[in-house]
Amino acid sequence: MKHTNQIRNLVGVPALAAMLAVTSAALVAAPTNHRTLADSVRHELVMLPYVGVFDNLSYSVADDGSVTLSGSVVRPVTRGDAETAVKHLTGVTSVNNQIEVLPLSGFDDRIRFAALRSLVNSTPLNRYFLGTQPSIRIIVKNGNITLDGVVRNETDRQFASLMANGVSGAFSVTNNLQTEATN
Repeated sequence: MKHTNQIRNLVGVPALAAMLAVTSAALVAAPTNHRTLADSVRHELVMLPYVGVFDNLSYSVADDGSVTLSGSVVRPVTRGDAETAVKHLTGVTSVNNQIEVLPLSGFDDRIRFAALRSLVNSTPLNRYFLGTQPSIRIIVKNGNITLDGVVRNETDRQFASLMANGVSGAFSVTNNLQTEATN
């Protein structure tokens, strides 16, 4: 108490109030000082609870603070949740939500699960599906499989494509996997 009174006597009540306002504003802005806006957007998207192996979210951040969300999701609610999670961040001026909601299709669901089973059951690739955020994303739209994500090397990239090409009923496979060396 005595220390507080000494500060009040030295700077006066209006100056103390101004110091507290500046300090509290600095505390609110602190997360953006330690983390870039792109890192904050990435963190929010990774923390979404229902994003899984069949969803692929991506984003870009412009210098003016506008964020563009893109990718594909299987649940419409995930599209809205992604926008809501990002638009409240300090420094975001606008959100352009271009996330595609994949059509509901039992045929596509069967291909999704068959592709997942094929990739997970192959010993060199199963490590990419451990944890809550798999390194390989399986996007299926109208019977066409797209593999996105990052793998360790070119051999794993080619093997993933080979395994996905073996899925019965799939019309085509697009391999957008990147290797750690090129990422």
